[in-house]
Amino acid sequence: MELSQRAARSGEPCTRKKLGEIFVERGILSALTVERLVVYARKKGKRFGTVLEDLELVTPDELAQALAQQHNMKFLGDFHRYKYPDELLRMIPAKKAMANMIFPLKLKEGKFAVAISDPTLAGVLRAMEEEHGVSVVPYVATGREIMLAIKVHYLKSVPAAATDKKSILIVDDDKAVSQFISTSLKRKGYHVVCADDGMEAFKEIMSNRFNLVITDKEMPKLNGYAVLESLRSFPETANVPVILITSTATVDEEATALRRGFFDFIPKPLREATLSVKVERALTMAEEY
Repeated sequence: MELSQRAARSGEPCTRKKLGEIFVERGILSALTVERLVVYARKKGKRFGTVLEDLELVTPDELAQALAQQHNMKFLGDFHRYKYPDELLRMIPAKKAMANMIFPLKLKEGKFAVAISDPTLAGVLRAMEEEHGVSVVPYVATGREIMLAIKVHYLKSVPAAATDKKSILIVDDDKAVSQFISTSLKRKGYHVVCADDGMEAFKEIMSNRFNLVITDKEMPKLNGYAVLESLRSFPETANVPVILITSTATVDEEATALRRGFFDFIPKPLREATLSVKVERALTMAEEY
């Protein structure tokens, strides 16, 4: 198996079954459905597997198992429950693990086992081999399982205490703005958490559940649009409303933000009355949804 994996990552020609063929063979999809979905995926400019998950035609486990078969790898599930030594976790820093959705599993006799959600991460895997002088052995896992493992072992997340308060995440590198929003919302009885940039927000999103996210547009590391995309990437956070705040407030900017999927748009300088109304509306709409 390792030889075929290495051949695939080195760019040597190899014949792989298409995902559609695998799902037809397993009786999960019909040939006609696959044919139509391929056309739909091309039209939308999306990967075939992404379309399958978006339309909920396959489960995350079914997709990961099919990807494992397609790339001649093994599927691995439910590994977040095990213990992993700190020295193993340090081989893949938290930011790299989150950015690429990969997780270190085991290092033994020069073989470095890692869980990946995307079997085509050839460049990332080769870089790890060169950096650590090891042979990387990838296992395919669902993005949700890798996210859970990162949450538990890197972020040391524990379940939050039960509370009736609505929880709101504020993402802004301007501490004065964050403080203004935080103070205003706390007076209204909300539980508020602040993040200084998009990467810190991503960590908070993976560690806690939020009813609403308010993010600035321009920030270091990950901007407001990247924060939105990170939320939409996972089923658990896909429906969390996100409000964009920005100092470059124009009609075109607002239209773009709403078109991209933001629930609402608040221009700077912020006004407490406007903030309060839009937050309340977002939370009410989310409950109805």
